Amino acid sequence: MKAFVAGATGETGRRIVQELIKRNIPVRAMVRDLETARNILPSEAELVLGDVLQPDSLRSAIGDSTVLLCATGAKPSFDPTGPFQVDLEGTKNLTNIAQEKGIEHFVLVSSLCVSQLFHPLNLFWLILVWKKQAEDYLIRSGLTYTIVRPGGLKNEDNPDNIVMEGADTLFDGSIPRQKVAQVCVEALCEPTSRNKIVEIVAREDAPDRDFDELFASIS
Repeated sequence: MKAFVAGATGETGRRIVQELIKRNIPVRAMVRDLETARNILPSEAELVLGDVLQPDSLRSAIGDSTVLLCATGAKPSFDPTGPFQVDLEGTKNLTNIAQEKGIEHFVLVSSLCVSQLFHPLNLFWLILVWKKQAEDYLIRSGLTYTIVRPGGLKNEDNPDNIVMEGADTLFDGSIPRQKVAQVCVEALCEPTSRNKIVEIVAREDAPDRDFDELFASIS
């Protein structure tokens, strides 16, 4: 297995890279600025230049990777096209090139509540709408996928246990980014994660369950 990570310098992406390295899985981390990335990412990661909005750059960036993890996301800005470009068009580009490259498993970090049109987050240029359309595009592609929908993201880890449910089941709650990264990497290793949408939050009172049990519980 060799993993390609899009959005590698983001808050979630960098944790995914760290988790992969910790498990001795070779990583190609796609970045737009090598100098910035060297200060953020582990030295064991292979840094490659690329941009999800430039399909030609993705072909060389993905290289000989066999699995792909996408943790990209539009940053808050005054550009109304940002979420459409990054969260939809960028993910579509990744999906298309992943098909060309024969990627074995595509893990997409999405968001809780993407099916709720009137959610407050859609005030940010319809970001959930575009994320949902990106999910649908990946599902239709025929690639083996796991779509991970986390709740509100926290930078600090905590000892709370992960709650995992099926699509459109969880509507509130939060989760540390570190746990999101763990779920994404575990999805690559757990056969029961294939072709599923999983929604995740972390709760203090949740039972402690192994990842194989968590993924297997989702139909």
